[in-house]
Amino acid sequence: MISLYLNKFWKWYERNLLLNTVIAASLFFWQLIHLYWLFDNVILFQIFGASNFNVTGIWESIIIIFDYVEIPSIIIVSIFYINELRKGFSWKPVLFLIFLNIQWLHLFWITDQFVIDQLINPEHQPILPMWLAWVAIFIDYLELPVIYDTMKKAFIAIKNKVASRNL
Repeated sequence: MISLYLNKFWKWYERNLLLNTVIAASLFFWQLIHLYWLFDNVILFQIFGASNFNVTGIWESIIIIFDYVEIPSIIIVSIFYINELRKGFSWKPVLFLIFLNIQWLHLFWITDQFVIDQLINPEHQPILPMWLAWVAIFIDYLELPVIYDTMKKAFIAIKNKVASRNL
C-alpha cells in the first residue's frame, strides 16, 4: 500500500521535475540572506569587533523568517537528492543529503541564539562550551555547496526547457 503511494508520488515528482527543482532552489536561495547575516553579524563581529549588518526590529524578524524557511527547504531539497539517488547511486547526493540533514542538529539543538550568546554576549552564563558555537556556524555553512548545486540544476533545467520549446 505504501509503495503504491510512493510510486505515485515519484511519478508525479518526475512529471513536474522542473517545477520541483525551481521550488527547491528558490526556497534554498533565501538561506543566503541568513548566511550573510551570520557571517557579518557573528563571524566578523567576533574577529573584528564590529558588524556592518546589525539588524533590529522588523528587519531582524525578516532574518528570523528567512532562517526558518530552512525547515521546508531541507525537506524539499532532501526529496530532490533522494530522487537523484533513485535514478542511480552517486556519492554527491549522499554527501549533500548529509550536509542538509545535519542542519536539524543546528536548528533544534545548537540554535542561533546560543551562537550569539556565546560569541557576542559573553557576559551571559555559558550553557555549552564556546567551541560548539563555531561547530554550529560550520554546520550552517555546509549548506553552501548544496545551495549552489540546487540553483545550478534549476537554471540548467529552465535553460533546457526553453531550448526544447525553441526546437
